[in-house]
This record gives sequence, structure tokens and C-alpha cells, in this order.
Amino acid sequence: MVASKKNLKATKKFEKKHLKGVLERRKTVAKIKQKTQIKDKKKAKRATDDEFFKGAAGEANGDKEPVKKVVKPGAKASEMSVDDFFKGGFEILDKAPATEKKAAAKLGKRKRGQAEAQKDGEASGSESGSASGDEVVDSGSEDEGGDLSDDMGMSREAMSALREKDPEFYKFLQENDPEALEFDENAEFSEIDELSGSDDEGEQPKKKQKKEKAADAGELTQTMIQRWSKTMTETHSLRAARQTVIAFRCAAQLNEADEDSNQKYTITDPNAFHDILTVALKQIPEVLNHHCPIKESAAGKLYVNTESKKFTTLSMLMKTFASSIIRLLGTLSDEATLKLTLSALEPLLPYLLSFRKLLKVLIKTVVAFWAQTASTPATRVTAFIVMRRLVVIGDKGVREVVLKAAYQGLVQGSRHTNANTIQGINLMKNSAAELWGIDQALGYTTAFSFIRQLAIHLRNSIVNNKNDSFRNVYNWQYVHSLDFWSCVLAEHCSPLKEAEAGKESQLKLLIYPLVQVTLGAMRLIPTALYFPLRFQLMRSLLRLSRATDTYIPLASVLIEVLNSAEMKKPPKSSTLKQLDFAVNYKAPASYLRTRVYQDGVGEQVVELLSEYFVLWARNIAFPEFALPVVITLKRWLKDSRKKSTGNKNGKLGGALVLLVQKLEANAKFVEEKRAKVDFAPRDRTKVDAFLKDFEWEKTPLGAFVVGQRKQRAEKQKLMEAARKEDAKKRKEAEQDEVDAAGEEDEDEEDSDEDVDLVNGSEEDEDEEMEDDE
Repeated sequence: MVASKKNLKATKKFEKKHLKGVLERRKTVAKIKQKTQIKDKKKAKRATDDEFFKGAAGEANGDKEPVKKVVKPGAKASEMSVDDFFKGGFEILDKAPATEKKAAAKLGKRKRGQAEAQKDGEASGSESGSASGDEVVDSGSEDEGGDLSDDMGMSREAMSALREKDPEFYKFLQENDPEALEFDENAEFSEIDELSGSDDEGEQPKKKQKKEKAADAGELTQTMIQRWSKTMTETHSLRAARQTVIAFRCAAQLNEADEDSNQKYTITDPNAFHDILTVALKQIPEVLNHHCPIKESAAGKLYVNTESKKFTTLSMLMKTFASSIIRLLGTLSDEATLKLTLSALEPLLPYLLSFRKLLKVLIKTVVAFWAQTASTPATRVTAFIVMRRLVVIGDKGVREVVLKAAYQGLVQGSRHTNANTIQGINLMKNSAAELWGIDQALGYTTAFSFIRQLAIHLRNSIVNNKNDSFRNVYNWQYVHSLDFWSCVLAEHCSPLKEAEAGKESQLKLLIYPLVQVTLGAMRLIPTALYFPLRFQLMRSLLRLSRATDTYIPLASVLIEVLNSAEMKKPPKSSTLKQLDFAVNYKAPASYLRTRVYQDGVGEQVVELLSEYFVLWARNIAFPEFALPVVITLKRWLKDSRKKSTGNKNGKLGGALVLLVQKLEANAKFVEEKRAKVDFAPRDRTKVDAFLKDFEWEKTPLGAFVVGQRKQRAEKQKLMEAARKEDAKKRKEAEQDEVDAAGEEDEDEEDSDEDVDLVNGSEEDEDEEMEDDE
């Protein structure tokens, strides 16, 4: 029993790890043996035929001239003896009877190469009507097209994969069948030549085709590219498209040393490199659309007939062109060329939906350019257009891949946030938010899973509050993720969007969980060090509340900041710069208890409180809504005036006094308006319509908020100008340091030369002294 169990385990282990490889090797060896046997048989048959014809020729040149029997068209094979049939010399007739041609057509399937050879009048086709027609069919298939797939050899990918995965088997093939490892550059495009020749170019003489192929090989020139471009423009030639794709692949692999030896074209002229990129990117999609047109269904969906013969033949051309574009994107640095290359992908997307593996690589590449903060806005917008196009025309699987890749790219691209990258991050959030509204059913499932993941991180940080677990929440990626989902819900759950769609948005159900996760993240670490993070998340919730008309209690979050020890105690004087709360989620320790930090926090509190209350400035319940906050602010101002422990910051106190006045003025304004109404509070329709048509900017609080926004915009412009000036001075200082270092190096070189000269003079003096001695 023990031995049988061991054998069973060994068998399962062998089946799991080695069985598949062994079976593949056996199949390959069997194919090689079969192919070798077929070749041996054909060689033996050829040798027999050669001996026979040589013997016949020897008898003809000998002393006794054999009797030559000529078979007439009406003669039958049954009227002759066997010896006469095999010994006789047969006269090859120019034209065979129609009945004999029909009989020859039934002898088997002929391939295209044999048919073309017969049209050209080759000898193999003329023997098709004889009694030895079977032999003629075999020889024709052998010479013209019978072993076409065998002669093609292996593709480069298969050869390299075999070399890496199974070097022993690769060595075995080298020793026993080296022809199986021969690489044919044009093997993957062989069917395109046949299709191109039968479609729009007609049949060309073989000598002319050979001359063209010989002329196309070698150095890539502008003349060749112009000829291909002209042919594709006039006749949409697939043969020219094939040559263009091969040359484009060589251009994409130009900087790869390992591939240089296997390339069909060498590119040394920069003008030729530029021309082949331009021609391929602009004209190959046009040729594909001509032969495999993109159709639109009744539902407005774009599709390509993937079951057609042309699509099957051109599939290798499409995959090669797309993979070359992906490889080229990794080597480009010029923004104009990069934008052109990305835009060339858009018309190819309907053709690439059938190639899932290639499409996943393409999505990752495009998303990387979209999420790269170093790219220009034009390049990132072009990459986003490709992503959006995939979501529109793709099926559910493709859409899900694009949405997940976009979110991951956003998270990775927001890792480093500063004044230089914040605009690019906002561009990503605003553009990606559009993708979740194209298919809201799929958008809901993906958004729910990602928001749930954020909630799990928050719960783990609360439950396991040790070893700095809060850092899983307090980082830029988490903050930007919450802000991004507020952008998504604000864009697609607004009343205007729902009115246009005629139904309630499916994403509206995600507002509550997102608000709960955001409020929990705000209060995770309620210290003054993370007040900037609280303000960041506060702005996200304000955007969501403003766009969706959803009430979110946020006043208490800001009152907690005023009641903290940081804001109650008198500040210390400092010479630090004002902290930019837009690009910081954590205040440096040197800012704590300083007047600069306290003034900045006070400005943020006043701004956010005014932005929060202005959302409900036209609401009929505004006086009752603002009363608790007004009382709390007055109490805080009263406590700050105490001489012993009060806050002597007059700037903050004055800003809060002004805010209280505006809140009271707006409450009085609403009370005056609602005193004239004639409906009860239970009439919800009229309550919601109260001051609905009144512009919020004309309310007392609204006018105050508009003025504050203008002041902040001007202040932001001044700060941006000062930051650019500092960056310019820093670059100039760095350049001066580099120049100074270069001058020092030159001085050192001069000193070295002087030392050499001195040493040389000392050696000369020593030699003179030796000569004197």
C-alpha cells in the first residue's frame, strides 16, 4: 500500500509538472520524423525517375537505337503491353483533350502555386492527362505548393521561446533537423501576398516580383517609402501595406541590438525613419478599413466581420502593426511624434478587440502615458481619448479592464503630489470620472469594490492602531482616491444629469458609503499635524454635496479644529513661509504653534464654513440651520479675548466676526422671505421650491463668498508667480554652480599640465647632471 501511494503521488507530480512538456516534445518529434520520411520518399522517387530517364538517354545514344513508340491521342493504355508502356518514349502533346483535363482535375486538390504554374505552361501541368496522372499531381504539389508550410520555417517568437524554455530539445532539433529552426522573415505575411495578388494588383510575372523583392531588401530609402505610399493611396495594395509594416517594425526595433541581425531593412537615414513612421501610422489604418470595413450595428455599436477570409488573412498584419506601435511608444521622446502614434491607435481599436492578450498590453501602455505626470497635457488627453474609445466600443470585459487600469494608473500617478504635479493629477481625476458614466451598471460594481477596499483599509487602521497602521490611510494615494470618487459621483449623480437621462443614476447609492468612509478618515488622527488632510477631504465632500443636493453634516468637523489646543493658545512668532494647504496633507512639525500656521488654519476654517453654509443659503430652514454654529463662534470669540489663556490673534478673530455677521444677515434675509409664504411646512413641494429661482450670488452670504473667491484667486496667482520666480532663480543658481565646477576642472587640468612640464624639466636636469658626471 505504501509503495502504491508513493507511485500514485509520483505519477500525479509527473502529470502536473512534466507531462505536458513531454507530450509536446513527442508530438514535435513525430511531426519531424513524418516530414523526414516524406522527404526521403520523394527523394527516392526522384532518384528512380532520374535513373530511368538517364537509361533511356543512354540507349538512345548507343549503337542500337531503340524503337520509339509514340502514343497517339486516341491510343489506349490497355492496348499496349507493360514492357511497351514503360520502355516506350512518349511524345509530350501540346494540348490534352478536355476529357483528360477533367480526369486530372479529379485526382486531388491542387494548391494555388500549382494552379499558377499550370497557367504559366510548366511541364508538370502538361502531364496531367496521362495515365500516370497521380505521379504528376504529387510532383506538382511538391514543387509548387505542397510543402509550403514546411519550407516556411519557424517564426522568430517561436524559435526564441523554444530556445529559452527547452534548450535540450532545441539542441536536439539543431542536430537532427536544422531546417525546422530556419527563420523566414516573411513567413507570417505569406497569405497576404496571395490575397493581395488576387484582389487589386492582378497577377504579375514572377521575374518582376523577384526583382521588386530584391530591390526592397536592404537599406530603407525614401524612394521605396514613396512608392509604397503611392500604391496604397491609389490601389490600397496589401502587398505595399505588408512591406510598410515590415519596415515600420524595423523602425520600432531600431535601438534593439538583439534584433538588428534579423531585420529585413536597415535604417540609417533619419528622413527615411520619419517618413516610414508617418506613412505607416496614417495609411495602414486606411488600407485595413478598405479591405475590412468597420460597420455599425442598429444599436450604434461598431464591429468588424472577424469571420471573413480577409480578416483572417490580415490578422497577423494587424497584430504585428499594433505590437510595433506599442514597442515604438516605449522609445519615443518627442511629444509631437508621441501624440501622432497614440492617435493612430484609435482607428485600429475595432480590429484589435479580437486579440485579448495584445489588447491588455495596449491598455496598460496607453494608461501609463495618461497617468504619467511628466507628459504634456496634449499627450495625456490623446491617451485618454484612446481609453474612452475602448470603453465605448468594447464589451463588458474590455470595459472592466480599462476601468481598473485607469484607477490603478490614477493611484500610482498620485503618489507624489506637489505644486508641479497637482494640475496633472486633477486632469486625471476629471477625465477618468467620465468613464464611469458610460456603463453605469459596470461602473457601480467597480466603484463599489474600490470604495469597499478603502473602507477595509480604514477599519484595519482603527482596529489595529499600532505600528503606524494609520499611514495606510494618511497618504496622498488614499486622499486622492476619496477625492476621485467624489468627482465621479458629483458628475453622474447631479439632478441635471438625471433629468437628461430620464432616470435616477445607479451610482447614487454609493454616496452614503463614500461619505461615511471620508468622515471616518477625517477623524482617524484628530491632531493639528493632519489639519491639512481634514481640509482636503472637506473640499471633496463639499463638491459632492453641491453637485447632488445632498445634506452632509460638516460644520462639526470644522468646529473641532477651532476648539483644538492649537487654535486656543497664543501663537509664537515665526519667519516661515505660508503653508500651501492645496499640496500638503500633513503640516511640518516646525509649523505647529506658530502664527503662520494658525493664520493659515483660520483662513481655511472661515473659507470652508462659508462654502458650506452658502450651499443652503436659499433654504427655508437656514436661520435654524445656522443658529448653533453662530452661537459656537460667538462663544469662541468671547473665550479668545480672555487675558490669561485667550488667543490674541486679531486676524483670525476679525475673520470669524465677519463670518458671523454674514450668517446672521443671511438668516434675517431668509426670515423676511419666508414671512410672506402661505404654505405649511408639510407641503414638501413648495418647501423645496422656496427661493429656487433666486440666484444664490445675490444673497448676503453668497455675495460674501463671491468676493472671497476672487481674493483667493488673485492670491493664488501671486503665489504661483512667486513660485515660478523661485524656480527660475534656483535653476540659474544651479547653472552657475555647474559653470563654476567646469571652470575649476579646467584649472585643475591646466595645473596638471604645469606639473607635467615641471616634472619634465626636472628629468631633463637629472639627465644633464648624469652626462656631466
